[in-house]
Amino acid sequence: MSGTKQFANLRGLARNIRNTLGTEDTADTKNYYLLFAYNGTGKTRLSVEFKNLGKRKIPGSEEKSQDTLYYNAYTEDLFYWNNDLEGDTDRRLRFNTSSRFFDGLRDLEMDTRIRGFLQLHADFDFTIYYDEGYISFSRKVQTRTGEETVTGIKISRGEENLFIWCFFLAIVQLVKDEALTYEWVKYIYIDDPISSLDDNNVVALACQLSELLKDCRIKTVISTHHTLFFNVMYNELRKEKTACRFLSVDKETKKHIIKNTGDTPFFHHVALLKELKKVADSRTIYTYHFNVLRNILEKTAAFHGFKDFSACIRQKDDDLDDVIFARMTNLLSHGNHSIFNPVEMVEDNKEIFISILNRFLENYKFNDDLFTEG
Repeated sequence: MSGTKQFANLRGLARNIRNTLGTEDTADTKNYYLLFAYNGTGKTRLSVEFKNLGKRKIPGSEEKSQDTLYYNAYTEDLFYWNNDLEGDTDRRLRFNTSSRFFDGLRDLEMDTRIRGFLQLHADFDFTIYYDEGYISFSRKVQTRTGEETVTGIKISRGEENLFIWCFFLAIVQLVKDEALTYEWVKYIYIDDPISSLDDNNVVALACQLSELLKDCRIKTVISTHHTLFFNVMYNELRKEKTACRFLSVDKETKKHIIKNTGDTPFFHHVALLKELKKVADSRTIYTYHFNVLRNILEKTAAFHGFKDFSACIRQKDDDLDDVIFARMTNLLSHGNHSIFNPVEMVEDNKEIFISILNRFLENYKFNDDLFTEG
């Protein structure tokens, strides 16, 4: 696909996405469809249209079959709180047991599966009461006499979203493992899974998701308004037969416009530079930030025709710092994604990171207002 395509309605766009993915892996079809769109352009409605296109009437029944496992705002609505207003001690997150989303939970050992994903993000624990249809949360706290487990707690909105997301990932793992309970799934559709999350969890979540989806036979759509999340997913999946698109709406015609973002989507690097400048100023710098910085350096070097990213941080010939900075960037940006468990840099490496970033910003001038906006 080159240029742009316009669609009179979201149903037409959903049909086009299905055609792009197909149901089989052929030379012309894609395995993943990444979609960036700002809020208000219809991402959630698009996910519903995509899901509805997969519904088929079951002969001799009033029910319809479906082919899409989806995560969007409606997925989060399957969970709701009972806050124990009278006793204020036993707060429960209830779930809608009639939804097909929760098929066969007890037999599939969901507790263990969810913990495998959740432990990368959170410090609370949980128990699923399958028959009663609720989850109870607990957390270990330090007291004067030692460590104590507090049960029946209410977790924060961000923690709740993380738990629901990990619940979904556990189901995706079952789909990938071809569990019979979810053999009806032909497509996965994920819409904006990062609400209420800080940037550290966004990066960890994106890498966790991309690792799970690789080598998965199920065609997947991922839509988001979050530039950092989109960028990480793009870089992780770009070699995996991935369609990368930007969605907008024409204010006059109301048509939905899909544009191929190409190899360097325009919104990636400015957003990432703002993030890197922010963490450098605060000195809250994690090891994975070197991966992000190297990615920007490499893309800039390619754009300007340099053979190596070190040209983007060089100040003068035979400068010892030039050599050191290039080697340190090589060293600190490699490894098996320490962002799975974000670790803050030691102070010496923070100084190197800040120096390299500042050199880059001096060599390639950006609008200073970008880094002062809220």
